[in-house]
Amino acid sequence: MTSMPMIPESYSHVLAELECLDPLLSALRLDSSRLKCTCIAVSRKWLALGSSGGGLNLIQKEGWKQRLFLTHKEGAISRVACCLHDEDYVAVATSQGLVVVWQLNQERRGKPERIYVSTEHKGKKVTSLCWDTATLRVFVGDHVGKVSAIKINTSKQGKAAAAFVMFPVQIITTVDSRVVQLDYLDGRLLISSLTRSYLCDTEREKFWKIGNKERDGEYGACFFPAGKSCGSQQPLIYCARPGSRMWEVNFEGEVLSTHQFKQLLSSPPLPVITLRLDPQYNTSACSLQSLSFPKLLYLTEHCVMTWTERGIYVFIPQNVQVLLWSEVKDIQDIAVYRNELFCLHTNGKVSRFSLLLVERCVERLLRRGFWSLAARVCCLFQNSIISCRARKFLPLDKVEHLKSQLDLSTQSDVISQLEELISKLEPLDSACSSRRSSISSHESFSVLDSGIYRVISRRGSQSDEDSCSLNSQTLSEDERLKEFTTHQEEEQVELDNVSHASVVVETDRNETFLPFSIPLSFRSPSPLVSLQAVKESLELQSQPQEEDRLRDLKIATTEAINKLQDPLVFLEPQCLREVLREWFLYLEQTFGFKEPSFSDDCLSIKEDKNVLAEEQSEVLEENFEPDKHSDDHVGKGQTDALQGNTGQDQTSKAHFGREVCENDASSKGASDHVFQVYPPCLIARDIQKDLVELTTLCFELNVFPCKNGNAKENAEQDLQLTVSWVLACQFIKDYFFLLDLKRLKRCITINYTSSTSVWETYIKGLKELTHTSPVTLAMENGDMLKILKLLNDLGPWDSPLLLAHAQRLYEKFGETAVRPLIKFYPSILPSDIMQLCRHHPAHFLAYLDSLVKSKPEDERSSLLQSLLNPEALRLDWLCLAVSHDAPQRTNTVDSEGNPRPRSHLFTWGYSQLILLLIKLPADFVTKEKMADICKSYGFWPGYVSLCLELDRRIEAFTNIVHLDDMNLLDGEHGSIPETVEEWKFLLHLAQSRSTDFHCHGTQNGNTIGNGSTNWSNCITVENVALLLAKVIGPDRALPVLQECDLTAELSERFTRICEILRIAEKRQRALIQSMLERCDRFLWSQQA
Repeated sequence: MTSMPMIPESYSHVLAELECLDPLLSALRLDSSRLKCTCIAVSRKWLALGSSGGGLNLIQKEGWKQRLFLTHKEGAISRVACCLHDEDYVAVATSQGLVVVWQLNQERRGKPERIYVSTEHKGKKVTSLCWDTATLRVFVGDHVGKVSAIKINTSKQGKAAAAFVMFPVQIITTVDSRVVQLDYLDGRLLISSLTRSYLCDTEREKFWKIGNKERDGEYGACFFPAGKSCGSQQPLIYCARPGSRMWEVNFEGEVLSTHQFKQLLSSPPLPVITLRLDPQYNTSACSLQSLSFPKLLYLTEHCVMTWTERGIYVFIPQNVQVLLWSEVKDIQDIAVYRNELFCLHTNGKVSRFSLLLVERCVERLLRRGFWSLAARVCCLFQNSIISCRARKFLPLDKVEHLKSQLDLSTQSDVISQLEELISKLEPLDSACSSRRSSISSHESFSVLDSGIYRVISRRGSQSDEDSCSLNSQTLSEDERLKEFTTHQEEEQVELDNVSHASVVVETDRNETFLPFSIPLSFRSPSPLVSLQAVKESLELQSQPQEEDRLRDLKIATTEAINKLQDPLVFLEPQCLREVLREWFLYLEQTFGFKEPSFSDDCLSIKEDKNVLAEEQSEVLEENFEPDKHSDDHVGKGQTDALQGNTGQDQTSKAHFGREVCENDASSKGASDHVFQVYPPCLIARDIQKDLVELTTLCFELNVFPCKNGNAKENAEQDLQLTVSWVLACQFIKDYFFLLDLKRLKRCITINYTSSTSVWETYIKGLKELTHTSPVTLAMENGDMLKILKLLNDLGPWDSPLLLAHAQRLYEKFGETAVRPLIKFYPSILPSDIMQLCRHHPAHFLAYLDSLVKSKPEDERSSLLQSLLNPEALRLDWLCLAVSHDAPQRTNTVDSEGNPRPRSHLFTWGYSQLILLLIKLPADFVTKEKMADICKSYGFWPGYVSLCLELDRRIEAFTNIVHLDDMNLLDGEHGSIPETVEEWKFLLHLAQSRSTDFHCHGTQNGNTIGNGSTNWSNCITVENVALLLAKVIGPDRALPVLQECDLTAELSERFTRICEILRIAEKRQRALIQSMLERCDRFLWSQQA
């Protein structure tokens, strides 16, 4: 299978479309043929979209939440501009040439208001809008060349004061042709027309023509601000010229040089990284591109971007470099903010691109779980990924984790290329040589005895383009908290320069403390090389002892696996248990607690505790990832936790599992069990998978060790639950390193729901695994938001280790830490939170309600149904929901157990969750139990609904009459009697209720007041009779009322309404007859 082509190393950036805005346009109804998006602008806070209908949509970029809609009767919106230094102001140009300035009043939480309407360009087409960068002033250019400025009052006064304030419009100039682009910086206005560019000093009212040569066509121009590291250097100006050229101009309007990009643009386009299509790269060179750039836009600190009908181009003009160009078709306009590009296409669609370093793009894809796309990007940009800069963001463990997520059967070609990439990422001589080369010219350095390079940065040194990535990471860390609360918002990446010293020191941070007694030579290639050599030598020494110890277990494991291949054994529980018992004797003999220790067999490994810690980290990863198809994997948090053992005094963790509490064991005796979270010796990868499978199967089938030695006898007896729980806890502690943590959790959730000790033992083991994780260390500081952000950054999670962090969060912060955990569903399930909050059910209920409400309404029922496993949870959750944040039972149920009038109008905190549980499909017995629960707690809407569903209609109507609300019979969700017998029953039930009850009844919800005679919503004989007349007609209703002997209780109001119903019925019949006759005549005419 052919491999993907590799993109040259010189290309370090990509355009990434990681979010589709089509749903946003659909929600704004800007995706129809009648209404389209016509213009676009962007700022730090807002995305502004003008429409052909005259409306301006302002959408808050953070989460796409807040939306303002500004209407204009002056025509379609042709241009829009947001004030970048005061985002409370927006300028809009309409198709009639009017310019409207809006004040949004966001600080005062008031309504947006028009503060000025300029008619200076009325009847003309406004082609450009631009805000002053310091004051509230808008520059306007039109198609005849007129440029004006609108000065806005800065006092932010109200409407009354604004009526007495003049807003002068100043005519700046009139150039010789249509204004193509306006730009403003530090008192200078840059005007680009069809023929040339002009520079205007707005303070001294001076004008300059830029250059001597004219041009003919749409060519843009923009300011290029001086960078932060440029000191007092003045800004530059770049003006587009024909033939893919740019003029570089100083701030005084003098042309300094001409940059030619035609030859550079002959390279093939870079693929746009999008979730819709796999990236493709064609290595064949393109023809020379002689282009005209219609606009130039400043992008980040080093770049200028433009576009044509063919694609998007990003330049580093000072170095005369093409950072990238990518094919994006049908672009009408582009708005930029920092590294974000919002593209408006000619069909009205809007796309959002981000200019990212390749490694940052891969990191975002990994965080979102787009494994296949991330792998293809890595393969295409191999040359960039293996660079020293990229390895800061994409270390080796991340790339290996990415490879483990791919499907070998369908993605073998990608996997093979990733393996090739991983081989190049090995931290051998290349790692050190790259470090030495990175500090060769700008920093001095010295080499410590351990082989670490200590870098001393020289003042004023300049760094190359690769150094920008570290600072971009630092900036993005501050904004990742937003990403926790909303999945749509990505951090802003600013490409700033930092010194190489930071990069080198950061790279070697984890290599500083290496407690080896082996001397390292001066300028050793790398401390990791020495570490690797020591590890390999120790493995060779320990290999014979390990093979000796595991020989019998390997043979027994192979025999057990072969027996389990027989369906007659595997499908028969008794035979399966017998095979597992025989195998378990060998496991217990090899690893069991009865063995005193394995210190004699692994004497050589003990010689260096740090090497063993690293080896155990690798073995533990193998435990969680037996093969590529396993569902379990080690999260980044655990990897960090294991790596932390290398740099600390972890003797209690690094040696054998039984030696974790060596001193305690000697004092407490051999019966005191401690966790074996790490393997007591190295286990080969080929047997690791089978051991995990068989050990987990033993736990699932309750094949536990028995202290009296009579395993068979004990297995045949009905063991007490307490004994079973104790044995399960002991088994987890002894063989935790051989258990599939996912299956173990699932088994505990299903089979040990009544035992808190088994779950606590499982959580204790997870805590042991993660006690040196960065999350655990951050927990000591007590900032919950930072901890949640860190957990989110370490994702996506697919490991039970996340439960340990959730447990610590809950223990420290209580209920406030529960609701944010919905962000980690389905890594953390409601069943896990139930165990977490078992002493505080109300906390779990708040989590479940938040989780359900976080989904769209049409998905809530299916989500809730999927969570009800086992089915018995339905009744438990219903009892919780009706018993918390609910009205007092005495307010909803009277002394006889009947509903109190209007008690169904009380507010229930979890009414939505209750109704969802009730409406889910279930068997007849479960529905009856749910009805009983609703009745006992007085949740009458649910009880009436269940009675109707269970065909207990008489009981439902009885309770409706007690609730005394006609809306339950005639409302949207009410129920109407279906037979004459049901109508008679309802009428007699209404008659039996005393009329005095309605005059002196209590007031619940929105019921009528005491003593009121307006009973239009109360259940009376007359109201039920009127409903009967509406349903079956007054002529048919009267005999039923006479049969029930109720006509005497009806008032004149009933007679008048019946007459109105008869007239309406006659008119309706006449209308229907007339329509039928017309249809008949039409059909006959067609036949003729």
